[in-house]
Amino acid sequence: MNTKAITLAASVSLTAALIAGACTTAMVAPDHHARALEIIKRDFKPRGQAGLDRLDADPVQAICNRTDNTPPVSIAHQMQNEQLATVAYPADGVLMGDWKKGEKLAQSGKGFTWKDKPGLPVGGNCYNCHQISPKELSFGTIGPSLFQIGKIRGNTPEMQKYVYGKIYNSKAFNLCSEMPRFGHIGALDSDQIKDLVALLLDPESPVNK
Repeated sequence: MNTKAITLAASVSLTAALIAGACTTAMVAPDHHARALEIIKRDFKPRGQAGLDRLDADPVQAICNRTDNTPPVSIAHQMQNEQLATVAYPADGVLMGDWKKGEKLAQSGKGFTWKDKPGLPVGGNCYNCHQISPKELSFGTIGPSLFQIGKIRGNTPEMQKYVYGKIYNSKAFNLCSEMPRFGHIGALDSDQIKDLVALLLDPESPVNK
C-alpha cells in the first residue's frame, strides 16, 4: 500500500472499526472488543471537523467487524440489499462525466481532515488502494487493479450503473468491503462520482488505452 495519506472521514471510522474488529474472533472473549473501543475513544482527540462520531460504526460495519468479515449469508444478503437501496442514481440518467476531472479527483487525497475547512471539495484518493492509469507509478494494492477495466468489461449502461453504485456505496455489492462509501457518507457528490465513472470506463480515458 502506498504512502499517500487516507484523509476521508470514512477511512478514520473504518480504521478504528477494523482495529477493534480484529480483536473479536470466535476465539477471543467479547470484552476484548469493548476494551479496544474504549482505548481508541480514549486516545482519539476531536479536532476541527474530525469529531468522535467518526469512531462510531453503523450496523453494517459493526456486524462485519464482529464476524471477521464473514457474516451469515442470510444476514449479508438482507443488509446488502438495504445498502443498495441507499444508492441515489442521477435523476437525468447520465452516469459518465469528464474523465480528466476524474483523474484529478482520483489523485487528490485532500478534504475531511481536522485541518481542512468543512464544506471544501473532498478528493477520491483512489490511487491509495488501486492501480488505475498506467502513468501513475505509485499506487496501492489493497483494492483490485482497475487498469483497462472499461476495455475489458465494456461501458454499457449496466456497467456504468454498477461502477457508479460501487463508488457510491461499495457495501451494496460486497457487504464487508473495505472501500469507503463515498456517496453514502457525502464525501463525493453525484458529479464527482460521474467523473470517476468516466475515468474508469470512457474509451478515451488513459485507463483504457
